[in-house]
Amino acid sequence: MPKVAPFEEHTDRYEGWFEAHDDAYRSELVALERLVPSTGRGIEIGVGSARFAEPLGLGVGIDPAEAMLEYARERGVDVVRGVAEHLPFADDAFDTALIVTTICFVDDIPRTLSEADRILDPSGRLVIGYIDKNSPVGEIYQEKKDENPFYRDAVFVSTEELVDALEAAGFTDFEFVQTIYDWPGEIDGLEPIEEGYGDGSFVGIKATR
Repeated sequence: MPKVAPFEEHTDRYEGWFEAHDDAYRSELVALERLVPSTGRGIEIGVGSARFAEPLGLGVGIDPAEAMLEYARERGVDVVRGVAEHLPFADDAFDTALIVTTICFVDDIPRTLSEADRILDPSGRLVIGYIDKNSPVGEIYQEKKDENPFYRDAVFVSTEELVDALEAAGFTDFEFVQTIYDWPGEIDGLEPIEEGYGDGSFVGIKATR
């Protein structure tokens, strides 16, 4: 699984990005706080090192990279090793499922969304955070893919493409937030958090049936 290898081999570099770009990270976190409920049973799919699951109060995480899961365990998240397309959880097991900066790494987006739908309670929420491929930051990431071991095998998506995929998976109602208007390395302080999409490079979607 080539998409997993960089996260096993460069875990310290991954963690270092968050430390070096704390304002960008906190801006994304604050944006997602608007969409992720503070109650109910929650899971992060593609939990990584739990940089989002832990502060957002999601108690369960799944990820294929064992090196990442070690960090997630240290942050107090109950973790399982596995992939988004085959979630080892019962139907209707969660109230909230979160997918952050992971949708561009899965092998099968329709299958991932179908599995998220399956493990969610009928009134549950799916929240996805991602860099829009048509945004300024998304375009730079795509231009420099070969220079970054994490994004080399990534397939970025646009908001329109993701909404189409969500609708095909049975989701009908959407709420959007956006942030990150500058290159992450140039951000000084929290970025504005606004409704909608099309201006900010980081977009959050809350999808329900």
